Amino acid sequence: MPQSWKLGQATITKIVEIEVPGRMTWIVPQATPEALLAERWLQPHFCTPVGKAILSIHSFVIELEGLCMVVDTCVGNDKPRDIAAWNLRQGTFLQDLTQAGFPPERVDRVMCTHLHVDHVGWNTRLVEGRWQPTFPNARYLFQARDLEHFLSADDAMHSQAVNDSVRPVLDAGLAQPVDSDHRVCDGVWLEPTPGHTPGHVSVHIRSDGHEAVITGDLMHHPVQAAHPDWASSADVDPDQALATRRGFIERYADTPTLILGTHFATPTAGRFVAEGDSHRFVVD
Repeated sequence: MPQSWKLGQATITKIVEIEVPGRMTWIVPQATPEALLAERWLQPHFCTPVGKAILSIHSFVIELEGLCMVVDTCVGNDKPRDIAAWNLRQGTFLQDLTQAGFPPERVDRVMCTHLHVDHVGWNTRLVEGRWQPTFPNARYLFQARDLEHFLSADDAMHSQAVNDSVRPVLDAGLAQPVDSDHRVCDGVWLEPTPGHTPGHVSVHIRSDGHEAVITGDLMHHPVQAAHPDWASSADVDPDQALATRRGFIERYADTPTLILGTHFATPTAGRFVAEGDSHRFVVD
């Protein structure tokens, strides 16, 4: 069964596409096995006994105020990708989403925290040889600055993802460029968290006095709560990403706000807790 959290009147459900242990230095170079093992609190959920990081690629579905909202759409099926584990996937994500009660036709909004390949894949699916929007009744909310940045991307990986997972949505008239603080409904809004990409956003949820934030890729692994200076190799502006990460952790540390990590493995949700001059992530 998928994980879900009740937050006042809101329900947040996680649908996993990929969750495996592996080498993390390709995305966070300083997160070596030895460095991960030094943070003993990472075990057993986020690090194996031999120092392999456990990472997840998943979507969150928010139900609130009569809306069904999907945050980030993973890697997708049939997409040609340079990363072997992502290339031409034939996974069960869409079936899992439907079995959890969220058939594509039910979705009202799709929010991409940014437009990297592992966040836009299920924006579209292959139908009779053409890429078609997966969620035909949804408005797809793309942060305007990010959209401009990625539409002009000239590297192969990003161009490929734009062509098969973003442009078909634009062509179908389902895309809505939005500001970084766009309010989706009374209880859901975007929170600007730039640096990983120019227009990167997180998603804030509030209901009946309870709050949660979906991180996006401002951090990839809970170890960055203790080491915010461990940058992602994919950060377009490392200095801004570091300032964003530090500010985010300090803003929500020692508060009741539930943190839902976009790449945090099961159990995924928790809170930042100050520990001396550092922080750690404590599972909920």
